[in-house]
Amino acid sequence: MTESRTDPRRSAIDGAVLEWMREPVPCEDDARFERLALQLFEFQFEHCSAYRSFCRGRDRTPKTVTDWREVPAVPTGSFKEMALHSFPSDRCVRRFRTSGTSTAVRGTLHLDTLELYEASLRPTFRRYVFPDLVKGQRAVIRVLAPSEADAPESSLSHMFAVVLDDIGARGSGFDVVNGVLEYEGLFASLESCAGEGVPVALCGTAFAFVHMIDELSRRRERYVLPEGSRLMECGGFKGRSREIPRPELYALLERALGIPMERMVNQYGMTELGSQFYDSVLLYPDELRRKLGPPWARVVIVDPERGEIAGPGEVGGLVIYDLANTGSVFAIQTADLGRRLFDGFEVIGREPGAEERGCSIAADELLAGPRA
Repeated sequence: MTESRTDPRRSAIDGAVLEWMREPVPCEDDARFERLALQLFEFQFEHCSAYRSFCRGRDRTPKTVTDWREVPAVPTGSFKEMALHSFPSDRCVRRFRTSGTSTAVRGTLHLDTLELYEASLRPTFRRYVFPDLVKGQRAVIRVLAPSEADAPESSLSHMFAVVLDDIGARGSGFDVVNGVLEYEGLFASLESCAGEGVPVALCGTAFAFVHMIDELSRRRERYVLPEGSRLMECGGFKGRSREIPRPELYALLERALGIPMERMVNQYGMTELGSQFYDSVLLYPDELRRKLGPPWARVVIVDPERGEIAGPGEVGGLVIYDLANTGSVFAIQTADLGRRLFDGFEVIGREPGAEERGCSIAADELLAGPRA
């Protein structure tokens, strides 16, 4: 545990959440989530003055809230207006910033520890992107995004750095360097994997994959990557002049790389959260594609007009409760629309008029585009 956290209640909550994250097979536990969520709400209500004012304005306090679904969720845009953290400012060790295309103001997630973020990431990424990777095994992973050296305030770059350190095999690495997608190194890696029969995982923003497809088309080249290869994309079209619908993008990627669409996973995440959600297709290949996440994060679909939980199949706003956000605010109202699908959910799109922003844009802004 980091030395900066001296409040015993915070330490106890962090310890309990970390214990859950580090279990060999983290399982759903409604009672545990309820208990920790209410404890965390009480702590954040007391230690984040801006959040306390927000909750009081909605007549919600730890004395009146008895169910975690009643905890007030702050809109993601609030992270642009105020510093939402539940610890003294001088204990901040890292700031992840969002990227905006319509305003110069960027939302900021203040962290006094990276321990929970990384502890949440590791088992969830492995479960949904590498469910077939046995303990101790590593994989070749090429990342179409900048490294932390190029994007030190990007949660996406930090995420990939942790993944490469955790399970990246020799031949893994970042392919956006100094703002440029380095095609020669990327294609050499793909050619080597194809020739040696070594499966490869390609990870990055959708916008970067469009650049890669364009370059392969210009060169009139394609690959047939070995069986077991996979692809994970994390969005990144927001505010871009060129956008390809995801099914069309996946079809283009399948033709360019030989990776079946059934082995392509979309990640749903944002800078303001400590956990991420993933398509279910690699873990449950015979089931309906849907977004799933770790048991310490829950998603509620809220009817935007009634302010109540939407019924099965109804479209509403996505509200996320993420216990990994112990140092900030764990209840987040996104600007995205979705609907419940069995034990998961589907993202439909942005709310009308919502400001276009996302953590993956930060990676895209460093991408200068295809070389002439």
